[in-house]
Amino acid sequence: MNDDIKSIIDFYRSSPLEKLTEKAEEVSYENHRGRVLLRGLLEFSNFCIRDCLYCGLRRSNLNINRYRLSDDLIIETIRKGYQAGLLTFVLQSGEDRYYSTDVMIRLIEKIKNATGGEAALTLSCGIRKKDDYKSFKKAGADRYLLRFETSEPALHAYLRSGFTLESRLAAIYDLKDTGYEVGSGYMVGLPDETEETRIKNALFCRELELDMVGIGPFIPHPDTPLKDKALRSLELTIRAVALVRLLLPKAHIPATTAAGSIDSEGREKLLSAGANVLMPNITPLPYRKDYTLYPGKICLGEDGIKCIGCIELRARSRGKSILKDRGDSLYRAKEA
Repeated sequence: MNDDIKSIIDFYRSSPLEKLTEKAEEVSYENHRGRVLLRGLLEFSNFCIRDCLYCGLRRSNLNINRYRLSDDLIIETIRKGYQAGLLTFVLQSGEDRYYSTDVMIRLIEKIKNATGGEAALTLSCGIRKKDDYKSFKKAGADRYLLRFETSEPALHAYLRSGFTLESRLAAIYDLKDTGYEVGSGYMVGLPDETEETRIKNALFCRELELDMVGIGPFIPHPDTPLKDKALRSLELTIRAVALVRLLLPKAHIPATTAAGSIDSEGREKLLSAGANVLMPNITPLPYRKDYTLYPGKICLGEDGIKCIGCIELRARSRGKSILKDRGDSLYRAKEA
């Protein structure tokens, strides 16, 4: 561990929350100038082949209404978001094998055409073959999100029903090799997690040289094997966001909806700890309640596009302004 990283970790360990978040905000302002990016989140399918112990979309959950949005509805929703000023869209699903390589290519091309190629497209569809990633990139996908959730191999295998951390990381490196802007991240407060795990998770993000980092609290879901596990304090997540901001000054870090689901000001607290992204959920209302990664999800009955104004007010309440921009990686801009 080099001296700079060691000093950051020492500062994290020794600092009270207020001092830690104040420093993270200083670093965030130096790199992002108090501006918050918007990403329109579209949850297009809740089918999943995985059986992760914490996730409401797990294949063993029979208490869920499964859905897939039609191409026409996806494109209509993207157009509305684009007309409302959104310049980045996140297309998210479970690992749904209905979406073959050809089906995904067709959908990506339609989405890029719907915005005249101006808006950035992020995919968050789980692990695919490297050739798939290449095909999606060629069709117009710009970014890919694939969270590792925990850097502890044994805990990862337990949570993902035997699926290894090594396999997850191999996919992340495939994405980096393919030329995507790559996002990953983790949950905070998982069962059997320690403070050392949380530090290791943050260092893992730096080691991976991520362009985007998503960090949210673990929220026990009643239809999963972890339903009786404890919900930890949001302070752990706030501290995690602050630490990652210090370790990755230029990374884009969302103030996650999960934080807002356990604390009415959760997203605002993360914005004040170094986060610089908000993600209005533009999934059509009839389907949003069925994308249940965790219980108690906020904004299920609100039009995400109409909520953009509300989100801007939330940002301003913490001294931030909305930047209507694609929000490309600052690390890539530096390299260019």
